[in-house]
Amino acid sequence: MSSIYAEKKPSDRSRWICIYPAYLNNKKTLAEGRIVPKKFAVENPTYQEILEVVKASGFNAEVENKQYSRECSKEWHFRGRIRVQLKNDDGTPFNQTFPSRESLMKHCGVQIPKLKSRTMKVPGPEQQNKNEPSGSKKKKGRK
Repeated sequence: MSSIYAEKKPSDRSRWICIYPAYLNNKKTLAEGRIVPKKFAVENPTYQEILEVVKASGFNAEVENKQYSRECSKEWHFRGRIRVQLKNDDGTPFNQTFPSRESLMKHCGVQIPKLKSRTMKVPGPEQQNKNEPSGSKKKKGRK
């Protein structure tokens, strides 16, 4: 019995590897879907960040609107997976620096915290409220 993928070349999109954000999420356990070790994991990565790192590394990649089966939340920011071409048609690695799926995911885990979107500080609620007076103003009702 032959595999359905035996006839397809590694450059065919159906043969590309999938990377879900849960694979790199340090908030997840191994049972919840994290694949990389905690030291390479990132806090709540998004598919956009993974795509940015993968494309910067020179890979062919695309986004698919799919939900990870172990993900409990159905919210939109938990959706999305990245398909990456890992091998050429002759079976050699597409990028010699990252010959395996694990090496690529570890690279993503190292590079995502260095992204500009992660390094720029976004003002939190405690910083936004500094300009507002701290006293509360209540309207007096009728007596």
